[in-house]
Amino acid sequence: MSIWFHLVRSIFPTIILFLTCVSTSIAADQANWPQWRGPSFDLRSDETNWRSVWPAAGPAILWKTNVGIGYSSVTVVGNRLLTMGHTDGEETVYCLDARTGHPLWTQRYPGELTDNMNKGGPGSTPSIDGQMVYSMGREGQLYGLRLDDGEVVWSHNLQDLLGVELPDWGLTCSPLVRGGQLFVEVGRLAAFDKRTGELQWQTNTFPAGYGSPTPLQVQGLDCVSVLHNEGLLIVDQRDGQEIEFVPWETSYLTNSTSPLVMEDKIFLSTGYERGCGLFQWKGDHLETVYENREMSNHMNNSVFWKDHLYGFDGNAHRGRTVRLVCMEAATGKVMWSQLGLGCGALMVADGKLVILSEEGELVIAAANPKEYTELSRVVAVPERCWTVPVLVDGQIYCRNDVGDLTCVSVRAN
Repeated sequence: MSIWFHLVRSIFPTIILFLTCVSTSIAADQANWPQWRGPSFDLRSDETNWRSVWPAAGPAILWKTNVGIGYSSVTVVGNRLLTMGHTDGEETVYCLDARTGHPLWTQRYPGELTDNMNKGGPGSTPSIDGQMVYSMGREGQLYGLRLDDGEVVWSHNLQDLLGVELPDWGLTCSPLVRGGQLFVEVGRLAAFDKRTGELQWQTNTFPAGYGSPTPLQVQGLDCVSVLHNEGLLIVDQRDGQEIEFVPWETSYLTNSTSPLVMEDKIFLSTGYERGCGLFQWKGDHLETVYENREMSNHMNNSVFWKDHLYGFDGNAHRGRTVRLVCMEAATGKVMWSQLGLGCGALMVADGKLVILSEEGELVIAAANPKEYTELSRVVAVPERCWTVPVLVDGQIYCRNDVGDLTCVSVRAN
């Protein structure tokens, strides 16, 4: 018998074990949502093992809990879910069991409610990276916490450290982790060593926006972008040196969304009828492809799926006139619009839009540029909902502004 036969037979179990581990690792990665806007920073999920059409009674509600006032979304890695809320003069970082909603640990600190024309409370979503959690409060309380037990590894008061002032609606940036660095935007864009919290660099001051830093590459260079209240700023990740700046001002100094990176293009959209713009790299600078007022995202970002953008056009104080819009990304042409969902939020998975209406209805619709096609609808949480829903591992997490958090099971099997 050939020596090659014996060799293959002897290593075959090892090969199978290796492939199984790789497959399991990939599956685990796909079932995680470690930071604001998900693994690829675009509100898109690769998840396919979920049901978009439900029985008449609706999908099962696995659990409900309350995490305090606020607009923080959730991040999920394995069985650990992170979010934030405000109760009785304190902000709390919650780590819950994603399967049951039971608390695993909490980390509390004093914090103002900052209820200016809304319920207030944290607007930032914690980021999970390895064995660490990074969170930021409305007043710039930046924490590096252990994922295992919530113990503080390091912390900063960013108002004092960076010499910045609170904007009208507080600080709502979700921390961005890239490599060994942690980035926040608080009236400066600043980088920290994620392990020690040491400040590495900071930009000059600017009017703080209410979105979050977004990573991108410019001619092979790792960069960070942010939409603050004067425009789109792009810097070198290593040292904070400016690469590009595009003016983008919105009424009332309220740029409340984050840049949406689409290969060599960047899409911006903000409220108060400022509208949207698509920009494309030409060498080392951005050129305008178009601007229009057909997609004016007040607080929640649009999503990009198969050459089209889906998002909410209009402002929260005029919720009845806000419309869900499908727009051709390359041209800015509106394909269809749909009223009745208020100033909601959405993500996309497996060619479907996962929508949380302003009134707390969880809606599944086809990401179809030809027409609005609704597949399912159920009331998930009462009260006002401005926080994006998150689908991960066959469960959809929905949260309202008073902190009611609901876990809806849509797992296929």
